Amino acid sequence: MQPRGPGPAEPRRAVPPGRSRARSRGAAGAALLPSMLMFGVILASSGLLLMIERGILAQVGPPPPHPPAGPSRRDGRDSPAELELEVLRDTRNRTIRALCGQRSMPRSVWELPPGQRRTVLRHLLVSDKYRFLYCYVPKVACSNWKRILKVLDGALESVDVQGKMDHKSDLVFLGDMKPEEISYRLKHYYKFIFVRNPMERLLSAYRNKFGEIKEYQQKYGVEIVRRYRKNGGNSAGDDVTFSEFLRYLLDEDVERMNEHWMPIYNLCQPCAVRYDFIGSYERLHADANHVLEHIQSPSFVRFPERQAWYKPVTAETLHYYLCNTQRRLIKELLPKYILDFSLFAYPLPNITSEFCRQ
Repeated sequence: MQPRGPGPAEPRRAVPPGRSRARSRGAAGAALLPSMLMFGVILASSGLLLMIERGILAQVGPPPPHPPAGPSRRDGRDSPAELELEVLRDTRNRTIRALCGQRSMPRSVWELPPGQRRTVLRHLLVSDKYRFLYCYVPKVACSNWKRILKVLDGALESVDVQGKMDHKSDLVFLGDMKPEEISYRLKHYYKFIFVRNPMERLLSAYRNKFGEIKEYQQKYGVEIVRRYRKNGGNSAGDDVTFSEFLRYLLDEDVERMNEHWMPIYNLCQPCAVRYDFIGSYERLHADANHVLEHIQSPSFVRFPERQAWYKPVTAETLHYYLCNTQRRLIKELLPKYILDFSLFAYPLPNITSEFCRQ
């Protein structure tokens, strides 16, 4: 059963069972505090804090758009798409350097608190044969990248082999290695991640997990409805609204979130791990081909086409959900994902009245 759309204005968030609001907010704040404090100057200078305080950005122009894939040269000159891509990558690199250059930010995974270190190490997949590390981010084409790793390792014949993806077997995780083995690979291997617009990624996770996956409906959906809906005790967890999902995220500690909606910053720690390449979901095939060429993968290995059953989040879909969700919820949620927006050069969601009338 598909989740129903956002409903009318909802009452103030319920306090999660067994936990006071102050404790919940305090724990979440403690998890975010180091990153948010260090990033404060950058946010203030770019106007993001002001935009959050006033609501949502409206007049301020977004970062450079994610250009479509296509030919990169015309008559020996850079194409407009290539120039836009260069600006985008320069924006990302400068912002990451500014944040990660702060004195209190981690310089390696060994400077991270144990919980954060475990998270990033268990999301770094290893290919010793092709000498690369890939930090997988759920809802950013990670299943297809895992297929490629299995093909490169010989565990899978082709990326087109049908069947349910096993996300654990035939994959090598950096976290399963000894400290000296981890350090060597972090220093010498090619490292890359793929990122996605944070709100689009959250919407994709919501539609997939609560609209299609019974395990998530039972594990998370039932509890979410029970917390935030009056007389919601009889729900099977398959009717969670997007507003209820966002309220749940507001009450969750970032470091304890499920990986499908944990911020990319927390999953992959771009200050502790200096990535050589940051690919975009918006340029998925072009950026994937860049990586495959760099690691010198066999010519028969290509990035898989989208599965026929996959329901992509379109601009119209995102517009509908954002504009039918309480503005307050999105405003309050932004600080938890602000590093993903800023570091990876994504514009804050626009839900002004003018935009939503379009």
